[in-house]
Amino acid sequence: MKFTVADLLDQVPVSGSVESETLEKIFRLSNRSEKDTLQLAIQGLEKLGVITCPKEGSIQRIDNPEMIEARLRCSSKGFCFAIRDDGGEDIYIRDHQLNHAWNGDRVLVKVTREGGRRRSPEGGVQCILERQTTSLLAHLDQQENRVVALPLDDRLLASIELADPGEHSGSLVEVKVDRYPVAQFAARGHVARPLPLDAGASGDRELLLTKANLHERPEAPRSSLKTPNAKKRQQLCDQPSLLLRSWSGEGAPALPAVHVEPHEGGSRLWVHAPTVAERLAPGQALDAWIKERGEALCLGEVWQPLLNGPLDEACRFTVGEEQDAITLRLDINAEGDVRDWLFCLTRIRPVAEITPAHLEALGARKPKARTVPAVLKPIKDQIGQLETLLFCARSLQAEAIRSGVLELDLAAPELESLGDLGRSWPDADRQQWISPLNEQDPQSILAVLVMAADRTWSQHSQDLQVKALELLAPEAEASALTDVAKAAVALELPLELEEDGTPSPVELAQAIASSPQRRVLDRQLCQALPAPLLEIDATAEPGEGANDDSEVTASAETAMSSPSPRRTAPWCCPTLHAADLINQQLLSAVLLEGKDRPSVRQKDKVVLGERGCGSRIEWPLFSQSQSQKISELAPQRLLQKLNARRRQVAELRRDVVAMMQARHCEPMVGQEQPGVISGVQSYGFFVELPPSMIEGLVHVSSLNDDWYEYRSRQNRLVGRRNRRRYQLGDAVTVKIMKVDVLRNQIDLEVVASADDAAEVVSTAPGSGQEASIPVLVNEH
Repeated sequence: MKFTVADLLDQVPVSGSVESETLEKIFRLSNRSEKDTLQLAIQGLEKLGVITCPKEGSIQRIDNPEMIEARLRCSSKGFCFAIRDDGGEDIYIRDHQLNHAWNGDRVLVKVTREGGRRRSPEGGVQCILERQTTSLLAHLDQQENRVVALPLDDRLLASIELADPGEHSGSLVEVKVDRYPVAQFAARGHVARPLPLDAGASGDRELLLTKANLHERPEAPRSSLKTPNAKKRQQLCDQPSLLLRSWSGEGAPALPAVHVEPHEGGSRLWVHAPTVAERLAPGQALDAWIKERGEALCLGEVWQPLLNGPLDEACRFTVGEEQDAITLRLDINAEGDVRDWLFCLTRIRPVAEITPAHLEALGARKPKARTVPAVLKPIKDQIGQLETLLFCARSLQAEAIRSGVLELDLAAPELESLGDLGRSWPDADRQQWISPLNEQDPQSILAVLVMAADRTWSQHSQDLQVKALELLAPEAEASALTDVAKAAVALELPLELEEDGTPSPVELAQAIASSPQRRVLDRQLCQALPAPLLEIDATAEPGEGANDDSEVTASAETAMSSPSPRRTAPWCCPTLHAADLINQQLLSAVLLEGKDRPSVRQKDKVVLGERGCGSRIEWPLFSQSQSQKISELAPQRLLQKLNARRRQVAELRRDVVAMMQARHCEPMVGQEQPGVISGVQSYGFFVELPPSMIEGLVHVSSLNDDWYEYRSRQNRLVGRRNRRRYQLGDAVTVKIMKVDVLRNQIDLEVVASADDAAEVVSTAPGSGQEASIPVLVNEH
């Protein structure tokens, strides 16, 4: 089918109507069979009460509050929830109410039973809007007289009938779905290709891309690039800007450049972002292709970039070469508070690239030393700027924590095979928390600066009353935070729990920070925090000006004086994320097309990139046609796709790390290793092995010396007779019994009690509080 139900609904307006013939042209339906499919879809949606046909051939959308749009999230145990797009409470879907929907599908759900104090509402899937899975990894299995494909992902609660499995029975294959299950008919597909398990690093990457359904990405369309505007640019080529870079993988994206200098007891910082937006016409083929891709993919030592080759080359900063940029200048005091800012278009020429080797040598250099280490000699003129840059980053990090941003110690494990995944991300990975500042990782420093720049654009766009694309962090569930608090109290942390109150994430992070078990508790807190979502501020009207309404002006001023730690508008890394490109397109429109005075006869102009300029604008910032174009930069349908792609890519990155850890663990089968209990469940407990931070499961069935009871409040298993306990944070020695690379499952057995292993772990290399991205182990 050339369209999905979601595509169809996107074309049907709530106010007004659309003709079915128009839809046929939009979807390029040429033959009778395709047109009949469209009519069948229209009839089905009409019966569900989603659309109406006031006259023959005319279709109109119905605003039906009973039909809730959501995304399915299923578990291997058969539990499914519909995750609502509007942030409402998740809806529990029983298996007989799934109506053949699969994990990850977008669906319309109708609530059948309201939720209670301790119970989620229940509902049923009424319509599948869009399928998430079009191909999958599977094992072939002989059942009676037929061969079926059993998905490797056990969240897909279905099997696929195969018409011709070929000679691949029993092997791992990629299966293309030809027909999804309907009524009494099972899903049907065909084997696209076999996938070997022993093809090395490249084979593992192909397995993971296929598992994530990201292995077939369409080629970039042919498109000519625009030349950035030269008239409104400030010439900053004499400024000694620096490139902070830790990544070295093939195809690694271009990153911002920075410059800093002392200023009134604090610092003045310039963040220069590659200007991708000025080289693209919004809505053109290449722009749509980039937004469809959504994210750059890091696969360790290899990247799948977001941009095509010519665009990447055109906007990439290179030492010694002049390049156009879109820039933010920040004035920051000694405490890290941003006192003033200015957005502008510039032309720069970086003078040096700063690598981890430079920062390691700088950190090892004695204060006031007269000699310069050999590794620093090529950048000796920039040593002073690097020291100012470190001061600026420290102050910004401290201010962010004071304002309510969480700092969690969850860095990458120590594995050489991780490549670029082992380094800090320059956008702080877009989570509800930040990592501790690593002064020997250039991109850790860059992440602090980019975070400040993104928060500034959020404030500036609110001041101008334009619709920026923001990452908004949802509130964590009280029950999840309470579970983390109980784990902390069980470990005797100084945290008081009220009878009906729940500690905030900030209170938990502060209590955890000084604990010897910080690593495991930080992981617990991280898992309790929902991932931020991309949203558009629906209250802002593009270009209407802010000072016509005193309440709006006051709220914008409040936002500027005390920015929310939960809001940020990313724009500095358009080579990494399509969301940054959208915000950069909006920012470029403000600087290039925004009206800085009411008429050409007016001599006094407003600097549209200056802090507080919105209070001086008493006229529409954009024309009606410009406002329409801006509103089309990020329609709701695109936001849904970008949020889905962010989740998909985050899961892929976790899988890449997990597979590399599992590969590292394969030669260790049969060996004994010291570790720390990182999680406790009724079926067993997880153990993390430093310094690679491999995580495996000790199943309760292997604890054959006693019958163990699970005590959820204390996060521990306790033996009935011997009273031996296994608790979160305890040291333990285990033997590695089995490694399943495909499912990232590692089976462990205890060979020493927690008390016996404590001394062993305390002396093990890397057994301190270094953080990691753990292997995700499914329940056995």
